[in-house]
Amino acid sequence: MNINNERQVPTEPRALARGRSSAWRHTPTAAAAIALFLAPTAFSTACGDEQGSTDAAPDRDDAELADVPNDAPDTLLDAPEDAPDEETAPDTGDVPPDADDGTAVDIWHPSPGTSWQWQLTALPIDQSFDVAMYDIDLFEVPQETIDALHTDGRIVICYFSAGSWEDWRDDAASFPPSSLGNELDGWPDERWLDTRDATVRALMMDRLDLAAAKSCDGVEPDNVDGYANDPGFPLTAATQLDYNRFLATEARARGLSVGLKNDLDQIPDLLADFDWALDEECFQWDECDLLLPFIDAGKAVFQVEYGDAALADTICPQANALDFDTLIKNLDLDAWQIPCRP
Repeated sequence: MNINNERQVPTEPRALARGRSSAWRHTPTAAAAIALFLAPTAFSTACGDEQGSTDAAPDRDDAELADVPNDAPDTLLDAPEDAPDEETAPDTGDVPPDADDGTAVDIWHPSPGTSWQWQLTALPIDQSFDVAMYDIDLFEVPQETIDALHTDGRIVICYFSAGSWEDWRDDAASFPPSSLGNELDGWPDERWLDTRDATVRALMMDRLDLAAAKSCDGVEPDNVDGYANDPGFPLTAATQLDYNRFLATEARARGLSVGLKNDLDQIPDLLADFDWALDEECFQWDECDLLLPFIDAGKAVFQVEYGDAALADTICPQANALDFDTLIKNLDLDAWQIPCRP
């Protein structure tokens, strides 16, 4: 998402647009869509306190398996050394220690109950939230903000799109024209990427290098479910698994924690490869049960539903019962939030 207002702000619920793993791009499973039509879920009771400013899918057919390319370059980088002090940081799960002796830092493995904030627009970042983790844009947020968050003991996760080409990014001209596919539905300034392409993968490694250089503690790669959409390429479940594992392996090689963004159908295959999950609108699509393997493995599920403050009354009791770390957010992902956990 462009924080400098160079792209349009979404005007409809992201769930109505196929693609971006954020309401920000999500395609519900076929079973979830049927369940929504036949049996809407009723919720009850309120939870959480409002924080921040007051501004206010079609069935998927199994694709035929295709050969997965093995020509992606291999590059490893030393892990970042800067990390919050365990004595002053909020409860952040497993916090990477300093590595002044040159040894690799431990990767952050958050457990359920980790507080967080997700802000991708309306800069500057509102640093007033007393949370363990901030999820912010890799490109748009300046280094001094990341440093300030670390000084305050926060874990910093850096967002970037790993499955779509965004026309405003600094490296946009580096993507081969042959790697650019169909527009993302509802997002005319983005196009699906051919994630089998070696140049695309090399550019993603450059982005991971940038995350390490900026001392991000982890990354949130978005749009990692292109095979389940209409990308314009013969992407399959097999090519998606290969690409997502590539991202996770390269992130961890740099000492970066990595989260699986949506892609719920592939959780059984990817659970061991990712350190946490970030989901959008699983309550909207009645598919939250697909995220429970992360909870069972002791890995945090950072979850978001889009709407106003009243939505907390219906969502939060359900989210807390599942041990999710759920926020109610505006669709444009500004600073405003209502956390479901007290």
